[in-house]
Amino acid sequence: MDSKLKFNELMMECKEGQLKPNLRIILPILLAILLLVPVTRAVTLQVLSDAFLQVSVFVFASLALYYSLTRNLDKERLASYMQRHPLQEVAIAALLGALPGCGGAIIVVTQFTRGMTSFGAVVAVLTSTMGDAAFLLLAQKPADALLIVAISLVVGAISGYIVNLFHKGKTDWLLSKGATESKESLCGPEPSRTRKTVLRWSVRFWKVIFIPALIGAVAVALQLELNEPLNLPPNTVETIAATATFLILVLWAFTSDLTGYSSITSEEPTTHHEGWLNKSVLDTQFVTGWVVLAFLAFEIPVQLFGIDVAGMFNSWGPMVVLMAVVIGFLPGCGPQILVTSLYINGSIPFSAQLGNAISNDGDALFPAIALAPKAAMLATVYSAIPAFIVAYGYYFLFE
Repeated sequence: MDSKLKFNELMMECKEGQLKPNLRIILPILLAILLLVPVTRAVTLQVLSDAFLQVSVFVFASLALYYSLTRNLDKERLASYMQRHPLQEVAIAALLGALPGCGGAIIVVTQFTRGMTSFGAVVAVLTSTMGDAAFLLLAQKPADALLIVAISLVVGAISGYIVNLFHKGKTDWLLSKGATESKESLCGPEPSRTRKTVLRWSVRFWKVIFIPALIGAVAVALQLELNEPLNLPPNTVETIAATATFLILVLWAFTSDLTGYSSITSEEPTTHHEGWLNKSVLDTQFVTGWVVLAFLAFEIPVQLFGIDVAGMFNSWGPMVVLMAVVIGFLPGCGPQILVTSLYINGSIPFSAQLGNAISNDGDALFPAIALAPKAAMLATVYSAIPAFIVAYGYYFLFE
């Protein structure tokens, strides 16, 4: 009788949303299976090691620097300034979108739902933003990242000004009258006890490993041997790095209070109580998860079936640009990190990466869909137009 009562209580918790399915745990489970299977063990260890030493460490360093410098940004004051200076508003919105991450874009989108910014500013910021994929590209190909950011900034500003010519003062129909901003949409959800505990361990983990990991990552970037000078057995450093990546993904799996699609495709929302270091750790875990997924998608077909992924995409010709732009329509930064990883691996051309950077709206599309779905859909359509023009223009002129 007691067991039946407990079962009923458990089912009630599920229905009330207190007990939520964890989709993120799928990746660590998949990795564990690949590590147990002899034919995929070596390539999986290599993927995990490369993800940590070539990506995660540099992404964490970039995120920590960026968030520590921008933590005192007064969002309300900035929004008020944009409202008082309509001629500068679109340019400022494009600049906010060009900043790495989704924070700048989310500021503009939420202010639009309050009626404090124009629809042109929304189009500008969504066109210029590259989301969290920008951190990955900055860490791996900084020159390419800066070029894409510069192009996206200009394209975003031009698009925003053009849109305002047609929509200036005519945006009431884009706002949902019944939509209201909750405390959660403005400040992020109140973290659960599990998330708080796991996040504390995640922060401690990075505090302990960051300095030695950064030294190792720089040495790998300079193509220096580490095991022999340290009198370590072969592949010791690589095994440690792979273990670190696996731990990062396990921690990532249990630091989410989100559910459904957004739980695996968007960065973790934070409250105003959580500082820049917590935000850096959460976003690094998110980026690492999608990078590992992308690396596996590239290496496993090669290892098991001899498929040349890069050659396959190259054989698609201009269709690969279309694919990258269309993926940019998907909400969230996860799919965009997948595209950027393919570009870093040399699987897709620069034009495809450029088109995806312009078409993708990152995590800013989630509050837009929730509070102003008409505006979100129309802004996505508008950002697609310059994405196709610029991407195919570059493809046919330079590739």
